[in-house]
Formats: sequence, C-alpha cells, structure tokens
Amino acid sequence: MAFGASSMFRRYGRRAALRRSALGIGIFLSVRPAGARAAQPAGEVRLLILGDSITAGYGLAPEEAFPAQLQRLLREAGEAVRVIPAGVSGDTTAGGRARLDWALADRPQAVIVALGGNDGLRGLPPADSHANLDDILNRLKARGLPTLLAGMLAPPNLGADYGRDFAATFTRLAEAHPEAVFYPFLLEGVAGEPALNQPDRIHPNARGAAEMARRMLPAVRELLSKVQGG
Repeated sequence: MAFGASSMFRRYGRRAALRRSALGIGIFLSVRPAGARAAQPAGEVRLLILGDSITAGYGLAPEEAFPAQLQRLLREAGEAVRVIPAGVSGDTTAGGRARLDWALADRPQAVIVALGGNDGLRGLPPADSHANLDDILNRLKARGLPTLLAGMLAPPNLGADYGRDFAATFTRLAEAHPEAVFYPFLLEGVAGEPALNQPDRIHPNARGAAEMARRMLPAVRELLSKVQGG
C-alpha cells in the first residue's frame, strides 16, 4: 500500500542541492562492544531504519532525531517497538547494500529502507540506485522481514529528465515488490520548509524530524502489522 506524497522540493534550493558533502559529514552509528546486546523486553518489536544522515539525525541530539521521535509516537500509539537507528551520513544506496548484513546483526523483525538522497544529490545513475535497492529488498524478503520502502526525490537543478527517472526508481520498485509498504517521499511535508530544516536546507531540524515521524506513523503501523505474531 502506498502512502501519498504530493509535494516536490518546492524550495529545496540550488545551493543546498550542490552541497554534496552535506550528507557526508559525520557518521551516526549505534555502537556496542562486541557481543553486547541491549536487553529486549518481552513482546517488543525491533524495527531497523537503514538510511543516511536524514535518518541518522545529523545535527540533532539523539532524542530529537527521527528514529527516537518515531519510537516515541509508536509507543504513545500503543505499539511496543524499539527503533534501531542504522543511518550513516553520506551513505548511498550502494553503501546501504554493502552493509546490509552488518545492520541485520541486531536481528530486526521489520525494516525501513530510507536510502537514495545521496544518490540524487550526486547525480548517480537511477539504474544503479534501482539495482542496489532491488537487491536490498530481495534480501530482506528472502529473510522474511516485512519492509517499508521510503522514496526520495532528486534536487531540481539536475534537470527534469533526471528528476523523473530518479522518482520512477521508487515507483518501479514498489510495483516490483508489492509485499513492501511504500511511502513515496521520506521528506513529505518537510522538504523546502525553512521552519522545519536546519540552515543547510537539507537536514530536518527537531521540528522537521517530528513532522516526518508524524506523517510516516500510519505507514509504519501498517508495516508492524505484518510482523509475525504482531
């Protein structure tokens, strides 16, 4: 099922779009000593978010970042969920594909795939992005992991043709993977809104991360309904 996205990057900004390195500053990882795992309350579902700096919470305190705010909303809605952030700043779809097995070491029961922003900023071939994401989705399906695919849009300065091809990457993947929940635009309602973004005009601020979580909540609850025993 697709959750609607109506806006484009209305005021995304040419300058911001050209700042390729903006999504490549800093790395946010959930680091634990080898062999150590957080205690898992009985009945709690582990939800992994495989993404880049947007989901890593670049420029934000951990409790302000999208994963933490999504977890809070889910728990307020009565969902026993632990959100596992697996966002790496600067990561492309190729990077996410390469580290998928590492990310799955936390043994999630459902996965949100939120990659592609850096592919668009760097003008990488949409065909390559499609191949990388298709492989990720196939591997998650083979493991029996319910998945939500979050789409992304390319900055407008790369041209209309590239923008159409890039956006089509995600709609084609949604058609090829009907088992996945499709959320067409990760930054729906946030991209291009100055009050919801940091000064770089790319990364959501705390209010923007909260808005992302609020808008995605119904799609994530659908995803959780697919978890076995959920």
